[in-house]
Amino acid sequence: MTKPLTAAAVAKYRPGPKRRRIRDHGARSLFLVIEPSGHKSWQMRFRRPDGKPGKITLGPVHDGDEIAGAPVKGMPLTLAGARQLAADIHRQRALGGDPVSEHKARRHRERAEQEERHAGAFAACVRSYIDEHAKPKTRNWREVAKVLGLHYPHDGSEPAETKGGLLQRWADKPVRDVDGHDIWNVIDEARRIGVPGLEARNPDKSDARARGLFVALSSFFTWAQQHRVVELNPCRTVPRPAAATVRDRVLTSDEVRWFWQAAEAADAPRIASAPKPFASLLKLLLLTGARLNEVAGMTRDELHDDGSWHLAGSRTKNKKPHVVPLPPLARDLITRMPGDSGLVFSTTGTSPVSGWSRMKKRLDAAMLALARKERGGKATIPPFRLHDLRRTAVTGMAELGIRPDVIELTVNHVSGHRGGIAGVYNRSELLDGRRAALARWSQHVAGLVSGDQANVVTLAKKAKGSRSGKVR
Repeated sequence: MTKPLTAAAVAKYRPGPKRRRIRDHGARSLFLVIEPSGHKSWQMRFRRPDGKPGKITLGPVHDGDEIAGAPVKGMPLTLAGARQLAADIHRQRALGGDPVSEHKARRHRERAEQEERHAGAFAACVRSYIDEHAKPKTRNWREVAKVLGLHYPHDGSEPAETKGGLLQRWADKPVRDVDGHDIWNVIDEARRIGVPGLEARNPDKSDARARGLFVALSSFFTWAQQHRVVELNPCRTVPRPAAATVRDRVLTSDEVRWFWQAAEAADAPRIASAPKPFASLLKLLLLTGARLNEVAGMTRDELHDDGSWHLAGSRTKNKKPHVVPLPPLARDLITRMPGDSGLVFSTTGTSPVSGWSRMKKRLDAAMLALARKERGGKATIPPFRLHDLRRTAVTGMAELGIRPDVIELTVNHVSGHRGGIAGVYNRSELLDGRRAALARWSQHVAGLVSGDQANVVTLAKKAKGSRSGKVR
């Protein structure tokens, strides 16, 4: 065919089993390319200045009316538009240009810019931060990821973006474009109504909630600054939310008794044969003074035949291995948990227990019912958190006359008595003393619960100047 193409002919051509390339004799070097799929495009083929063959794809075929404006490579082109663009390219060649090299260089530059924009986007950087920094170096990395808008299931499945979270809100926003105003706005939002994408447990204003988001964002941007993604951490221009008030809540003897009796009601109503992990878990928190995540994540491999519980450094807050000589009452609680899965406290056999907020509401209601039954309908119980059980255990052991350094080792807490020079040079683990401490505390709790004063260890007056130390 030696005639110039027409718009009607372009529309009429149909695909074949192989790619078809049809020359347009109305414009030098211009071809109509038809793929087996039916896709049509315009292409130029010619000799480059060095004599090597070159080709440029101008763009897809446009079958409708002529598009206003000058034709540009990559846009849909009519026959007339493709011919005009081909003429412009031949003019560039006549002026000594190499359109093929220029086209490749431009595509490479655009691709590099796109990759840079994608790599520097907030969502991509958060994922890199979690994988490269938070996971290997932060004990509570899942909580950090959740605050930033990314939920990592405990079963190891793929993470999911939190609906309405920061990862979705700032998904394609370049990290370097996030400024102090953006940070202040989300921190203020977290303080007033909650962290974006997460349900607020406390409907009132919360500085603790705002501080948690601020710390997560500041850590993320510090990492981004170290990796040259941003020049400055925008959180530096935002006031740090006030620190939470240091808690000193300790359960009284009556509250310990009500807590122990109400623990059975902490588990959701189930059939009689279903496991009730919360009851034993809560009691273990009180008996051992261990942290919540440590007890909740207890595995059967960590339990040894001598009755001790061994935690690896990866499972403790201070990254130090810890051995807990479990008293008989604690071992009995663990024995009550059925199943042969790795986790001791689990309803699924594959993941730790969940539903802590609902469980705490059931526990509080059951404790209050016991208190009012005993003290009258106007009785109240001051609010407490599960972490206050750890403080209660430490305070209780101190009031039993147990030495502060033994208590700190018992709960794996390093402060005044085991910190500094003492911690460096005194490597004694005092395992026998810790075993005796937990046994005495367990016996004391059992006596409070049963009301049998014979089983309550007589409280020794604390020596002058002794203290249990701040517990975290």
